[in-house]
Amino acid sequence: MRITRRQALTTLAVAMTASCQMTANKDLSTTRYVRFSRKNRTAYGILERNSINEIVGDPFGLIERLEIEHRLEDVKLLYPCTPTKILALAGNYKSHLSDRPPPRRPQVFYKPVSALQNPNDPIIIPKGATEVHYEGELVIVLKRRAHRVSVAEAKEVILGVTCGNDVSERQWQGGSEKDVQWWRAKGADTFAPLGPCIAQGTDYGNLLMITRLNGQVVQEVSTSKLIFDCPTVVSFISRYVTLMPGDLIYTGTSGKTGPMNAGDRIEVEVEGVGTLVNPVVKAKG
Repeated sequence: MRITRRQALTTLAVAMTASCQMTANKDLSTTRYVRFSRKNRTAYGILERNSINEIVGDPFGLIERLEIEHRLEDVKLLYPCTPTKILALAGNYKSHLSDRPPPRRPQVFYKPVSALQNPNDPIIIPKGATEVHYEGELVIVLKRRAHRVSVAEAKEVILGVTCGNDVSERQWQGGSEKDVQWWRAKGADTFAPLGPCIAQGTDYGNLLMITRLNGQVVQEVSTSKLIFDCPTVVSFISRYVTLMPGDLIYTGTSGKTGPMNAGDRIEVEVEGVGTLVNPVVKAKG
């Protein structure tokens, strides 16, 4: 199922409006940062319905609003930050564990930065892949350096959250073609779609998250069901790995996942954030 640029932007605008309406009674102070390109220039801005107010600086330091607004349809949205590293969690919802016991500590793995993909750009199924699954996830974005922070301190180093898709090739992950590490199963190019914005100020501990495949709901959960919540995850990781501004943590997927095939369209919607939309294509050659 191919989507045009206009269809993608319409979906985003509708989703942002609905998301804002869902959040209105819960949080009136949410700021949504985007990173975008226009005419070969990249900048950050603040998303307000169908327009972007450009800013000087970035969300990780001091910013200044400019008297420059861009229509959403006139820019290309990019993944909303450029991290030094991406970490991700396995088994962080009971519904995804089936009959397995919950882990005693967060189970963390890496995804390479090269796996990032922009909103509306394609997830590419690599040559040799036979079972590529979606995993809709809430993603933590770090605001500043975090080294051995407590759970209470972790709340202060989290900038906000965004939508992510921890794309996974199951046969490479644990099937007949299993690798020792998940380097390609979860780290192949385009296997980390991210966006459309970073929501700062929302109650990320209690947000509705929905994944749709070709318009049909395939995952639905509240982030209140996370086994290890966002501050706990940040605190745990920071004991061993220093986190830097813009670093990302994919917090885990819920329920059952399923395959994506060329021609499909996958959406990950997080209340108060928006909807991440990506078509699926097959690698050429």
